[in-house]
Amino acid sequence: MTLEPLVIGIDVGTSGARAVAMTSDHAILAEGAAKMADFSDDHRDPVAWWKAVQTALVTVLAAIDPARVKALAIDGTSGTMLPVSEDGAPLARPLMYNDPVEDQAILARIAAHAPKDSAAHGATSGLAKAMHFAAIDGVARVIHQADWLSGHFTGLYDVSDENNALKTGYDPVARLWPDWIDAAGGPRDLLPDVLPAGSPIAQISPEAAEAFGLPDDVVIVTGTTDGCASFLATGADRPGDGVSALGTTLTVKMLSDKPLFAPEYGLYSHRIGDLWLAGGASNTGGIVLATLLKDADLAALSARIDPETDSGLDYYPLVKPGERFPINDPALQPRLEPRPADDADFLKAIFEGIAAIETLAYGRLVSLGSPALASVRSVGGGAKNPVWSRIRERRLGCPMPGAESQEAAAGTARLALKGAREAGVI
Repeated sequence: MTLEPLVIGIDVGTSGARAVAMTSDHAILAEGAAKMADFSDDHRDPVAWWKAVQTALVTVLAAIDPARVKALAIDGTSGTMLPVSEDGAPLARPLMYNDPVEDQAILARIAAHAPKDSAAHGATSGLAKAMHFAAIDGVARVIHQADWLSGHFTGLYDVSDENNALKTGYDPVARLWPDWIDAAGGPRDLLPDVLPAGSPIAQISPEAAEAFGLPDDVVIVTGTTDGCASFLATGADRPGDGVSALGTTLTVKMLSDKPLFAPEYGLYSHRIGDLWLAGGASNTGGIVLATLLKDADLAALSARIDPETDSGLDYYPLVKPGERFPINDPALQPRLEPRPADDADFLKAIFEGIAAIETLAYGRLVSLGSPALASVRSVGGGAKNPVWSRIRERRLGCPMPGAESQEAAAGTARLALKGAREAGVI
């Protein structure tokens, strides 16, 4: 009897790595995880990245038959860069996704030459980091975190994906590194080759196959950013499918049949197959609840809320002035008055206010050219509150199916499946 083939997706986040083994119908058979802090006090240490990946992968492989594995893909934090030698050895301490480049001359050159809708603008862009690293002696490539980790499975440290490359100046519409990078003094010759997310790169190297006990014909597939992987994990896969992340802040993303770029909102589009993933982040979210009701029992207060009626209050919940999306106004004032005497009524009005911002956010995407909102899946801590979910459902007016998974590694596994099918191994 032929055993059902499996693929593996690995997610590398800010604090650790997670891995899953997935069947061709998206069922997760095994999971593994590791914290980088177990290997180093420095989250910028590439050795700790790799040890966390190894540990998470070994945990998964111990729970399955490794002979069933057909493909593997890795995601990484968007904008995390490192310079490497020809054999992939890091030549300097990496710059993480949120580390700024302080060389104002580099930032000025990018600002002068990059199109206004490019994601390469800003001190934390991948391109700024690549330009910063270009002067290092012996540098052969400047690559993204996911590229470097994938290289450990192939021996190739010169291949990236369209999603990680976006903030490094890659043009996802023309599908190339554009000429303006040269005009800005960027090291285009040091940047990796770029393939669509979910594309076969190469078969696993003999050394990696032996180290992990994997078949020598496992296909290594291009991954994506951790943010895109989280979206894909939910099962959203059609134009108009949205995903709301209800964490400290509110982030909305939607699949579109055309790219959306609105730099005034910090909005740009990742290419996912023949579709585009666009989204924006508001300053509202769970941080408002944690600040204004920090000592309250939110579950008990929620149980006293009737989600089928409206409070009659019109809040714009923020903890301080300033909003990014769906309203771009650095001086926008919070609106949290009048405050009811009963904290349950106050919580209800906050829930309604955040739901109104979420509805406005999807409306903003539609106004910029996305399809009509067809569905919304929810992830993050707020997604677990059924009262809040019902308030949101009434406001959004669309189906809200459950997320198939909230593990970014599951989204990357879906890309491994795509690559495995393209390579003909599944």
